[in-house]
Amino acid sequence: MTFFRTATEVAAGLRRGTLSSRDLTERLFARIDASEVNAVVATRRDFALQAASKADATTGGPLHGVPMTIKDAFAVAGMATTWGEPAFAEAVADRDAAVVERLQAAGAIVVGKSNVHHLLADFGRTSNPVYGRTLNPRDHARTPGGSSGGAAAALAAGLSFLEYGSDLAGSIRIPAAYCGVYGLKPTPGTVPLRGFQPPGPPAEPAREFPSTVGPLARSAADLRLALTVTGGPGTPSRRSRLADFRVGVVLDDPACPVAGEVGEALSDAVDALVRAGVRVAEGWPDGVDPVVQAEAFGFQVEWFFAAMEGGEPAGADEQERRRATLGAAWARYFADVDVFLCPTVFTTAPRHDDRHRYDDQVFWVAQASLPGLPAVSAPLAGTLPVGLQVAAPAHEDDTAITFAELAADVLGGFVPPAE
Repeated sequence: MTFFRTATEVAAGLRRGTLSSRDLTERLFARIDASEVNAVVATRRDFALQAASKADATTGGPLHGVPMTIKDAFAVAGMATTWGEPAFAEAVADRDAAVVERLQAAGAIVVGKSNVHHLLADFGRTSNPVYGRTLNPRDHARTPGGSSGGAAAALAAGLSFLEYGSDLAGSIRIPAAYCGVYGLKPTPGTVPLRGFQPPGPPAEPAREFPSTVGPLARSAADLRLALTVTGGPGTPSRRSRLADFRVGVVLDDPACPVAGEVGEALSDAVDALVRAGVRVAEGWPDGVDPVVQAEAFGFQVEWFFAAMEGGEPAGADEQERRRATLGAAWARYFADVDVFLCPTVFTTAPRHDDRHRYDDQVFWVAQASLPGLPAVSAPLAGTLPVGLQVAAPAHEDDTAITFAELAADVLGGFVPPAE
């Protein structure tokens, strides 16, 4: 079970000398080569093995010697940044993205890249003309989600010890839910975006959008570690004991009803939290209409892509006022509530279907995305995993992470797929 250890556990073993970075990296490459899920699609073996040998002979930061992969949308010096687009297949980066620099400064060894959906344009699947389709390690007939599907699948399959992805419309949280791992959408602006772009001159949006980059992992503690080294320590969690948390809950909504197995898993999870002493208040925050919020978020996503082309859609000013009003409603709500729980997505991983765009799956992730809340997708075990979304106040990412970490003691956490 070595390949399913958390990054935190591996880092501790490397510090104690009970694990060898070189041996671990060699065996990880062998596992990648034998895998059928097509999650890790490009590697840099000589670099990684040399770095691992050096790590075994030295000491360093909190991720010293830990092999990991990163989404093929980040620049990694000496590797192509394809975004799944054939025109970028030979676009070799000459500089690391800010996230890569910070992970490597903490001692991590970026051994390769994970697959993405073509141009990151789908949150429900991961497939592109350069590297093909990624499969869900839980069931190869099902999608791992997108666009960070390769990242989530790599972790679930034991092909990486840590991952970094991106999330505009759920591209971290939805794959994390489908593959049964943890994924964090940080508060926008927490982690720098430099080097996260298609090859070419940097595009500078005229305003802040809810697009973020963040970690995926096999534990909430790993999310904290990765966020700390890439974005800074941030605001400490409001609570340190599970029973002290004040929790808001919405598990279903007529606008996007959850599937039976999802509702059952979420309901059982809330019941277990109540038995553990968590105080629960049901219902949407005053002033928040989830349908209006989802529609407003859809406009923001359209605006984001229009801005990349130098445009601005009609009605932008009114939409900004709407976003500000909803953000204020959430801020009032979090004066009395520490975290808000809801589904990450209303279904388990669907079967592969290239005719379907999965657009209906963004409803639940939009509830945290529009107001710019940090949100963790935490796995609930079942025949197929279910994602529990934990949202916290803006800039209080560690409150969401800590709740997910403590909740794992009563809800369970990552479970390796059957092999």
